[in-house]
Amino acid sequence: MSGKIENDNIDFLFKSILQLQDIEECYDFFEDLCTVQELKTLAQRIVVAKMLSEKCVYTDIVAKTGASTATISRVNRSLQYGCDGYDKIFERLKNEDEL
Repeated sequence: MSGKIENDNIDFLFKSILQLQDIEECYDFFEDLCTVQELKTLAQRIVVAKMLSEKCVYTDIVAKTGASTATISRVNRSLQYGCDGYDKIFERLKNEDEL
């Protein structure tokens, strides 16, 4: 785990998220936890990451997501030099789709 963000509050947040059992519970929890704009921003980033992992070009990503090139670059740095968090999730989602 990345020591840059690790603390008791974040541990509690992540443990709370792991208690969610389905998409409906996620909607309820995250609607209570975040503003609409915060949720849209998080969703945009993961879609950007997915598109980058699929080798989409920036212009297509901007057109589909409305993300700025700065956001796309930031997400791309995470994909290239981060903790492989996106890759783990995308692989699991791919495996789930194959079932």
